[in-house]
Amino acid sequence: MFRSQLLKHTARAAKASSRAAVPRTLPALSSQRSIHSTARLCEKKDDEPFEGSFARTDSSVQVEYPEEGDLPASAPVQGRGGLHFKRTLASFSLEGRVGVVTGGARGLGLVMSQAMVISGADVAIVDLNNKTEEEAERQAGELVASFKRENPGAEKVPKVTAHYADVSSQESVEGAIADIIAQHGKIDSLVTSAGFTENFEAINYPLERVRKLWGVNVDGTYLFAIQVAKHLMERKAPGSMVFIGSMSGAIVNVPQPQAPYNAAKAAVRHLASSLAVEWAHAGIRVNCISPGYMLTALTKKILDDKPDLKRQWTSLIPQGKMGQPEDLMGAVTFLLSDAAAYVTGGNYFFSASALFGEIADNMTSRFTSRRRLHCHMIDIHQSKARYHKSL
Repeated sequence: MFRSQLLKHTARAAKASSRAAVPRTLPALSSQRSIHSTARLCEKKDDEPFEGSFARTDSSVQVEYPEEGDLPASAPVQGRGGLHFKRTLASFSLEGRVGVVTGGARGLGLVMSQAMVISGADVAIVDLNNKTEEEAERQAGELVASFKRENPGAEKVPKVTAHYADVSSQESVEGAIADIIAQHGKIDSLVTSAGFTENFEAINYPLERVRKLWGVNVDGTYLFAIQVAKHLMERKAPGSMVFIGSMSGAIVNVPQPQAPYNAAKAAVRHLASSLAVEWAHAGIRVNCISPGYMLTALTKKILDDKPDLKRQWTSLIPQGKMGQPEDLMGAVTFLLSDAAAYVTGGNYFFSASALFGEIADNMTSRFTSRRRLHCHMIDIHQSKARYHKSL
């Protein structure tokens, strides 16, 4: 029995070796182009992109944030409201709530203010005081008018008020909060959308502008959050906060150089997680939304002047398009509502997968580093064991 099996295996091995000895003819390539068609470094033209160029910042992409009076105005989104006769969860409603939105007179802040109004909340819009035009007051009126047009049979029209504050000033923030409570009687939720970015090389960035950027993006978020939290704790009432971060707080966007902004948004993201833990006992939920490339009125103005930058941005987005501000309406409504009662401390990306590849690379790098460290520690323990055994 054993001998017959051995003879069979020997015959199979001999047959396989005879087949391997016959040279195999590969099919011809359908294209005349060589497989190794990439030009050598010495053959590349000077105007072609060099290795790594698409993953680096470009010092020529410099954008200074415009003065308050030069900012493009935003308009409420049309056709997003209206009565919904199809059934939906009542926990998504914001009726009876009072929400505060910083930076709510334009851009993402205005659209999120409208989302809250459509969902039934009374809203206090906070914006920087502009003496030439009180934009927040005008936008508050527009939000109410838009709600009335799209909900002609509504029994209750949400109350929308305008307030002005320098979000980086504690005194100004405290005054705005007091004014909001005086007009609305309470505050239930907060959205911190006030912020701005500039594109400058770090070594050429004026320090006073860095401090201003940090003051608006980070200090402004912190100051409003603690004032609203104090109010909620005094009332012994639960509440919800949504900080507006950016995917720049998790990755380094290219080609624009914006190191201070990236650091500021990373701080906002981690501030949300930290406060969520600290205030959990009081029933105050804190989450962060990190948008990707969003086509706001200001972004559109910048990209109209720099069409090459828009092409490069969209090439980094798997969906091949930038997000619209209204894409955030459902997310902010969910996080502020009772539907998200068990959701806190999270950071939610709205970037059409633009940063997933980068995060995956970072996670792979961390895993590889940890694996190497683990293997190194095993080697140390094994060396110690061999040493003690030899004694």
